[in-house]
Amino acid sequence: MSLPAVVLVGGQGTRLRPLTDRTRKDMLPLVDRPLLAYTFEHLARYGVERGIVSCGYLPDQIGAAFGEEYAGLTLEYAVEPEPLGTGGAIGFAARELESSFFALNGDSLREADLTELVRFHRSTGAKATILLTPVSDPSRYGLVRIAADGRVESFLEKPRPEDIDTDLINAGLYVLEPEVLELVPEGRAVSIEREVFPRLAEAGTVFGVALPGYWLDVGTPESYLQAHRDVLERTFRTEVGEALGSDFTLIDPSAEVHPGARLVPPVYVGPGAVVEARARVGSLAVVGEGTRLGEAAIVENAVVGARATVGAGSVVVGSVVGDAAELGDGCEVRNLAVIGPGAVLGAGNELDHGLRVGADQRIPDKALRFS
Repeated sequence: MSLPAVVLVGGQGTRLRPLTDRTRKDMLPLVDRPLLAYTFEHLARYGVERGIVSCGYLPDQIGAAFGEEYAGLTLEYAVEPEPLGTGGAIGFAARELESSFFALNGDSLREADLTELVRFHRSTGAKATILLTPVSDPSRYGLVRIAADGRVESFLEKPRPEDIDTDLINAGLYVLEPEVLELVPEGRAVSIEREVFPRLAEAGTVFGVALPGYWLDVGTPESYLQAHRDVLERTFRTEVGEALGSDFTLIDPSAEVHPGARLVPPVYVGPGAVVEARARVGSLAVVGEGTRLGEAAIVENAVVGARATVGAGSVVVGSVVGDAAELGDGCEVRNLAVIGPGAVLGAGNELDHGLRVGADQRIPDKALRFS
């Protein structure tokens, strides 16, 4: 199977700010590589050879990181002159395609059998097939109601509790026939979910299927941490997970870990990182490239980005520290707090309850306290 894939990467990641103040959401690091790399690797595992990346915001970051080929996937870039919505972006990137193709969101994580998805699509004669996934709280998403044969009967956005009669939602991955693009006007923003799919449903030519696998919408600090946990725990298949090995520990050979430090798996320590005496890393911790953890520092269920500094005795639990941020001695960062890239947190500060410190912001010693 070698269907081409249109990968949509248009979002700005506003809910993840300040982490996305400088970096596209899909280019945020996830353990040891950009989030978008996991999408490319998933496609390549199922024989996809051509990827067309449809992007607008900060497109150069993607090209600089991946170039023209990644994981056996040849990459092309379609840079939107202005935001065109999901349908418009697909149309902009796929007008010249003459056969079936995948279209998918690049800022989500998923593991599903794409061969089976294509088999189902072809067996029904559908113009479009939507990969569906069950979720525990459907009220946050749009429901997809399907008949016994998989034909989509209706869509329901942001349902009220009394309207929920299925737990299946759109997982943001489709198999499309070129004829679908005839429903996408050129030159304006078009939503494939709200404008194109409902018209196909009226005609009975859009189907949906739920396949075993994994799906996560990485859009908030909480889900960003969850993504790291799922990779470290090998909740779904990834190249990183395989590299973690049976002891769920991946320490780059160039990292310097003091013999008196403690590593609790699952754990990742990146290239050139320094972990000083009596520091504890893990479980479920990621320490980025070139980062330094001071003596007796603790990083647990947390992500510390590249080239950051965590001072002696500081604690980072259930939180995210951005690239090149600096934490002074004796700081506590807990409960989904986020320190933006380049921020400087003076000694003795306490961050809790989801507090966010902006990129490059400077906080004096002992200026923040939570009791």
